[in-house]
Amino acid sequence: MNVAIVGRNKEKIESSVISAGFSISGEQPDFVVSFGGDGTLMHAEAEYSGIPKIILKDSLICKKCSAFTNEEVLKKAKEESYTIEELIKLEALVKGITLIGMNDIIIHNSDPRHAIRYRIRVNGKDLGHEVIGDGIVVATPSFGATGYFRSITDSFFEVGIGLAFNNSIEQSDHMILKEDSIIEMEITRGPAILYADNQETSVILESGNVVTIKKSDKSAKIVIPK
Repeated sequence: MNVAIVGRNKEKIESSVISAGFSISGEQPDFVVSFGGDGTLMHAEAEYSGIPKIILKDSLICKKCSAFTNEEVLKKAKEESYTIEELIKLEALVKGITLIGMNDIIIHNSDPRHAIRYRIRVNGKDLGHEVIGDGIVVATPSFGATGYFRSITDSFFEVGIGLAFNNSIEQSDHMILKEDSIIEMEITRGPAILYADNQETSVILESGNVVTIKKSDKSAKIVIPK
């Protein structure tokens, strides 16, 4: 059974992976070992989308890490003593480019000295006014609910999709939307920048660009040891 390993210190875990009975290969792996924390898991999902992730802890911040030791997690994965948890992902489409994230989709002013202006439509319905501020955060309940979304709203959620307005001039309450909701953000005065999770890829947005954000057809798969 082949696994790929993603992590800054992946060489520290290679011997344990081999001892557990796995072969290490980056080509068509059966599993991907994410050795780190939440950020590493997001990198692993971006690099190996849809392949089940075995999460091993090498960080203080790891929401999906098991209470078992890393060696126990590997042993249970090898013995097929686990379940698979599927986590929703979000996608953002603009200018023919699609970005996908398991944590959040963020649109932010590209110049911190200048606010952006934008309009929001949810399932085709306009919120009714132009918003002036730093942008928006659209979050999943898996990770995003307790990250940037929570820092803006001082709240979190467990189901659906969260929409937070970042530093808007007028009071704009955050929204918890149904999982199948479609959010459209029209930039009426830019520039802004769009990115997903902690990925390096980003898209510059200008006035007139419309970003469509919705649940992705793809999901992340996490190995949960029994």
